[in-house]
Amino acid sequence: MSLTGCLLVASPTLGDPNFAGAVVFLIHHGDPGAVGVILNRPTTLAVERLPQGWTIEGPVFAGGPVEPEIAIGLADADAGHGAWDQVGDSVWLADLEAEPEAVPRIRVFSGYAGWGSGQLEGEIARGDWIVAEAQLGDVFTDDPGGLWRGVLSRQPDPIRLLASYPLDPSLN
Repeated sequence: MSLTGCLLVASPTLGDPNFAGAVVFLIHHGDPGAVGVILNRPTTLAVERLPQGWTIEGPVFAGGPVEPEIAIGLADADAGHGAWDQVGDSVWLADLEAEPEAVPRIRVFSGYAGWGSGQLEGEIARGDWIVAEAQLGDVFTDDPGGLWRGVLSRQPDPIRLLASYPLDPSLN
């Protein structure tokens, strides 16, 4: 079963600092692996890699540790012909070569998270990730700092209880 368009919510016990407290939106899951972007890591990066004429509201997000020099844009369903490849119910991978006016609402990510064939499935089975249904508001949230807890809190018990778990239990 493809998880494209789903969220991966980092388990509180996930030991990889690249993904601690992360909420990842999967833009591809299948052969030969999986690709996603971290939704809750805003940066102070300038948007110098976008084609001329493009402007975005808000920050660029750190999409993941793989190829941070590339830009990935996600657009909502109203993007029209300026977007291609539907990756969620209302989310499209944006064509950053299109005319900027054709993509009215976009979120830009620097880099991505990637998994080889079978790697993500192994991490899910081990309990590193919680798979959750994505909502359009997750991708374009105005509160990226609260996204991890917000997504967990709308899950059924006992998963919702993880929303109150400290992001860094060693600080207790």
